[in-house]
Amino acid sequence: MFKDNWIQALAEFQAKGTPCVMVTVLEDKGSVPRGAGTKMLVTEDGVTATIGGGHLEHVAMQTAQEMLVQGDSEMKIERFNLGARLGQCCGGMVTLSFEPIGQQRHTLALFGAGHVAKALVHILATLPFKVIWIDEREDQFPDYIPDNVEMRVSDDPVGEVATLPTNSMYLVLTHNHQLDFDLSRDILKRGDSRYFGLIGSLSKRKRFDYRLKERGFDDEAINTMICPIGIDAVKGKHPAEIAVSVAGELIACYQGAQIANKREQEAQKQTEKLSILNRDDNKNNEKIRA
Repeated sequence: MFKDNWIQALAEFQAKGTPCVMVTVLEDKGSVPRGAGTKMLVTEDGVTATIGGGHLEHVAMQTAQEMLVQGDSEMKIERFNLGARLGQCCGGMVTLSFEPIGQQRHTLALFGAGHVAKALVHILATLPFKVIWIDEREDQFPDYIPDNVEMRVSDDPVGEVATLPTNSMYLVLTHNHQLDFDLSRDILKRGDSRYFGLIGSLSKRKRFDYRLKERGFDDEAINTMICPIGIDAVKGKHPAEIAVSVAGELIACYQGAQIANKREQEAQKQTEKLSILNRDDNKNNEKIRA
């Protein structure tokens, strides 16, 4: 007897805000592992209940997890022949539906547990993020950690970069400039960030740009690093103000907006400033000749 405990699991997933895909056998013909109406739930980390096991279930699980990673929101229907090609000998035919349930969460790796990070985590607790919060200093983490936050106390924060999922978002807010640089180097080396923000001024940005170029990174790679971070219209140095500004930029990113490159913006400002100076010089020269 199969243990179909998906109803209880679905209620728990919804209570915790865990996105999943419900896989349902819509139609069965011939000899099949389970009949129409059978369901299983697939999350990023595992499977609840079963549609009969075997390679069919393995393929269904992979399909569902790919939908979760890609953030698919539309139902998908696929038909499978249970023959040699699928590695099963039932000989029947199964039609499966893949239905995403729950709000898709965006994975954000947050490095550093300082004042800005603490303020930001409170905001992210209300948004569709799965936050992996990393710092070497256990005593810097607050007593209360939101449900959507995984706290990692790590002696090697830079080594954590290699463990993160593809298409993750990154925020580097540590207390140490050298650690900031080492994290930036490894994040850029991966080359698969959905968003990468580094806290700091334009002066810090220029120093990091120079050091990254020395290590072989080209402009295309360096331009994926957002520094300074946050929405320009939100001013202020208070941690909560910075957190609101950064949260706005993260929301814009997952909603599909193109995040402005602060490095290119600064270059454009310098060009415009030189253009104005040249124009004024030309006007002065014309007055002198007149």
